[in-house]
Amino acid sequence: MAKACLVGAGIASLSAAALLIREGKFAGGDITILEAQDRTGGSLDAAGSPETGYTMRGGRMFELHFECTYDLLSSIPSLDAPGTSVTEDTFAFHEDFAWNDKARLVDSTGRPVDARSMGFSERNRIDLVTCVVTPESRLDGKRISDCFTPDFFTTNFWFMWCTTFAFEPWHSAIEFRRYLNRFVHLFKTFDTMSGIYRTRFNQYDSIVRPLQAWLKAQGVTFHLDTTVTDLELADGDGITVTAVACTRAGVPERIPVGPGDLVFVTNGSMTANSTLGTTDTPAALDTSPPDASWRLWHTLAAKRPHLGEPAVFDSSVADSTWGSFTVTTKDPVFFKAMEEFSGSEAGKGGLITFKDSGWLLTIVLNHQPHFHEQPDDTFVWWGYALFPDKPGDHVAKPMSRCSGREILTEVLGHLRLPQSEQIVESSTVLPAMMPYITSQFLVRKAGDRPQVVPEGSTNLAFIGQYAEVPDDVVFTVEYSVRTAWTAVARLLNLDRQPPPVYKGGHDPKVLLEALYTMHRG
Repeated sequence: MAKACLVGAGIASLSAAALLIREGKFAGGDITILEAQDRTGGSLDAAGSPETGYTMRGGRMFELHFECTYDLLSSIPSLDAPGTSVTEDTFAFHEDFAWNDKARLVDSTGRPVDARSMGFSERNRIDLVTCVVTPESRLDGKRISDCFTPDFFTTNFWFMWCTTFAFEPWHSAIEFRRYLNRFVHLFKTFDTMSGIYRTRFNQYDSIVRPLQAWLKAQGVTFHLDTTVTDLELADGDGITVTAVACTRAGVPERIPVGPGDLVFVTNGSMTANSTLGTTDTPAALDTSPPDASWRLWHTLAAKRPHLGEPAVFDSSVADSTWGSFTVTTKDPVFFKAMEEFSGSEAGKGGLITFKDSGWLLTIVLNHQPHFHEQPDDTFVWWGYALFPDKPGDHVAKPMSRCSGREILTEVLGHLRLPQSEQIVESSTVLPAMMPYITSQFLVRKAGDRPQVVPEGSTNLAFIGQYAEVPDDVVFTVEYSVRTAWTAVARLLNLDRQPPPVYKGGHDPKVLLEALYTMHRG
């Protein structure tokens, strides 16, 4: 029987393992997942306690047309709602707690602004449409800022778009164009965020844990603390993996890859070299060489000419870094104050961005509990800043040099809440700095990301955020699942391929609604 070896235990590998079983009819016992860290989930992480504080580096958003994700998770039983799938539980949660953002943008006076108006000039509209229809080949090597005038980056649209998806002006125009096309159907509700879906808990608890439990029940083997250092390739110009070189708990090991066996590699990591701080200490930015997932990609790219250019994505830390923070408290005062401020119940309000803040801060109050074992008397909320290297408006230093307490002080300075001192004293704030978090958005050209199944490959596939599939957008769970499904289908020559990428731009009604929104206000 054929066996499969998967490098990395993030959502791409977990999905590939599940699809090998469901679509490829693999026995779970013939699948092995190798992970360098001591935990699974990759960038979909969440941990902590009421005593030490909870932490998650980020939170992914979903929408109705994540076809691959929902198809896969419809096969995975939910751990939160017995008798239902993860997909069914996610849809049910959206029905009960759909976002209806009434304070999407807040100005320098601490007041919500009318975000129904996109704030476009006629030139902005023309430039936006031009970007949408320009072929990707003509955007090779271009930044978003190359396609727009400076005033575009002061519009309500830009503040909402960049803080929803984490774009910055120097990021790739190709990726920006893909997002515009992929999510054009969300334009009409972009100010309220009502088209955005969330999982019942954080994505680790709602997706990773049930997926991992299902895989283990099928007999899939997980080896943690196992770093893959190289793949041995057969002689010649083609790509056939013959062995996996790794170290397990520091001991070198060679895993033979036989005829018919498959190897899946998650190349690169957007949360590589992440660091955590505390309420009293900053999260120190780690600019040392990136982790094993990047080193393996560099090693493989040096062996064959068409396996991508990892240096495009891992050598510009200044352009790919931002910081997030997770706040834990037993005092409900902040939640009560924010519900009054925003006009929305916690879990229904969506993102709140302080558009004039030096750090470009955004916060969100998720539905409670947000962690599976979180007690009823504990409250957790999250935020992030796209410009952590800029001075704060109320704390006179960059976020990257701020403790959790100082970050919270900056947030409260923008809100002007009378209970600010009480909120600071009752909160545990854990900051995170992530030097590669938007590295997948960096300026690139065709070929910089390897194809999921590279030309000439007989048994190797790349999966995750740094493998290339047309039309779909990185920095989403959907992209990771799509690469996994593409890899399984192509390596096994399956008739059933991944569901096509939804293209709302082909629907005249969607286009008319988007154009109306662009001219609104």
